[in-house]
Amino acid sequence: MELAWYALLGLFFAGYLVLGGYDYGVGLLLARRADASRRRAALNAVGPFFLGNEVWLVASAGILFGAFPVLEGELLAGSYPAVLTALAGVILVTAGVQLRSRPESMRARTTWDRVIVVGSLLAALGWGVVLAGLLQGVPLHADGHVAGVTHLFTPFAAAAGLAVLALTVAHGATFLTLRLPAVEGDRLRPLARRLLRTALVAVGAAVLVGVFSDRVRAAAQRPMVGVLLAVLLVVALLTAWVALGRRRPGVAFAATSAALALPVLLVGATLWPYVLVSTVEPHASLTVTDAAASAPTLRLLGWLAVPLLPALLGFQAMCWWIFRGRIDGRAPVYW
Repeated sequence: MELAWYALLGLFFAGYLVLGGYDYGVGLLLARRADASRRRAALNAVGPFFLGNEVWLVASAGILFGAFPVLEGELLAGSYPAVLTALAGVILVTAGVQLRSRPESMRARTTWDRVIVVGSLLAALGWGVVLAGLLQGVPLHADGHVAGVTHLFTPFAAAAGLAVLALTVAHGATFLTLRLPAVEGDRLRPLARRLLRTALVAVGAAVLVGVFSDRVRAAAQRPMVGVLLAVLLVVALLTAWVALGRRRPGVAFAATSAALALPVLLVGATLWPYVLVSTVEPHASLTVTDAAASAPTLRLLGWLAVPLLPALLGFQAMCWWIFRGRIDGRAPVYW
């Protein structure tokens, strides 16, 4: 049962990175010099999905708090600078998107656009550093508590944060080639391909730093699995780049979605059966079983999840079905 809940936690957080990722990617693209109508069109492209995408983060937090209370406490204690950075970014993006349509002055809207850009930057970097911190191990002592946050300030954590940032902005650009009117999508396609090349470089740099990092090598329980998944990530990005070149944005978006989900799978599979690997006390490492709540609690949560999980997945599928296709001049203004 612990494995099922661990897989569910990974599924929801990976889903959040994929769905929230194009929100933040589009937000980062607002930093480009573009006229107001194009910025508004970009936000309209994510408008129908925006709030629904953040539900996946709430669901992930709920599973973490309920099914893995020990992991929740130590993860937040050992990674609070990165977690707070990411959550601050989420709040800024949400506030910026909601409030930018209220002011009538263009100057005020430009200010809120900048808030969205900053929030998207913080969210992408923060979650990337959180994943990197897990993959390279944490200072978990024999008393079961994480002491210090210095493990977040390493070359690998910086490289991984930048890699997730590059993946996010490339994912957002690819999403816009799929959702904007065909003319605008074609205009944006060269930029999306350039961003995919940048993401390839960033991911390659993070992989190289990780391979030569003593921390990562010591923490990895299944290093070959991690290498294989890193290769799959690179393949996904190459697939997206080729698909955009052949004017197949749907395939490209599916590939960038896989690329953003793979880091979560990489961390979970590489560390298994541990969720926290100690860098100071090898015997203090926390396994999935040790981090999980008691069996009765997991069974109770299971009964609660039975109706909620299909409802959430069904709502997401319905939302995508209703708002499928490209937006056009007749599309409603959401933001």
